[in-house]
Amino acid sequence: MIENKSYISHLEVNGFAVLDRMYSNSEVEAIRSCIEKVNAEQGFAESSANLFAIRQVMTKIPELKSLLFTDKFHKLLATIFDKSCFLTKAIYFDKPSKSNWFVAYHQDLSISVDRREDVSSYKNWTFKKGQIGVQPPLDILENIVTIRIHLDKTEKENGALKVIPTSHQKGIYRPETIDWNIETEHICEVKKGGVMLMKPLTLHASERTTNHKQRSVLHLEFSTKQLKKPLQWLEYCEI
Repeated sequence: MIENKSYISHLEVNGFAVLDRMYSNSEVEAIRSCIEKVNAEQGFAESSANLFAIRQVMTKIPELKSLLFTDKFHKLLATIFDKSCFLTKAIYFDKPSKSNWFVAYHQDLSISVDRREDVSSYKNWTFKKGQIGVQPPLDILENIVTIRIHLDKTEKENGALKVIPTSHQKGIYRPETIDWNIETEHICEVKKGGVMLMKPLTLHASERTTNHKQRSVLHLEFSTKQLKKPLQWLEYCEI
């Protein structure tokens, strides 16, 4: 764990940081039980042998809000952002124990919005999983901070994220142009109940599971910037 709030400078300089003790075991189990209970009743998840996911999880399971946004979590957000922030995206991912799913190096360049409009500087429109996506201007992407809440111990062997430190400082960085003579790779192992902070422009990837252990994560994205009107964040939620 990065102590004494040095994780903020680590996040700014390297594009990521890890804090190991954000939630207790009992808090983690309450979060997990809430997701499992509501999903069993409503059937929200996209499920296969390789992936279990619930998109727009905070909208679909609003009971999570009080479990996730603890006093400690509010203090974390207040330390990261210099003004009030809001939630822009929330996804629950569960990498099953037998998953052979891997993700190649990429940046998170797309955001989810409520409509498609011809707005300057917003490009590369998509429609996937029932959601409209778009690549916003660089200043919007640079303002976002992703917080990944780990409900299981995450190691190299069960798909911990790999990142390229400082890659977020290079703007749009195409994976095919990575120069491994100058870049290094870091594996972000996180303990159960810990969180990983990440800038979306940080190049990141994950490998297949090899130890047959589960890896469940809540992926939350936060920002302080509104989009150019009439566009709005699809999952906008005040904290």
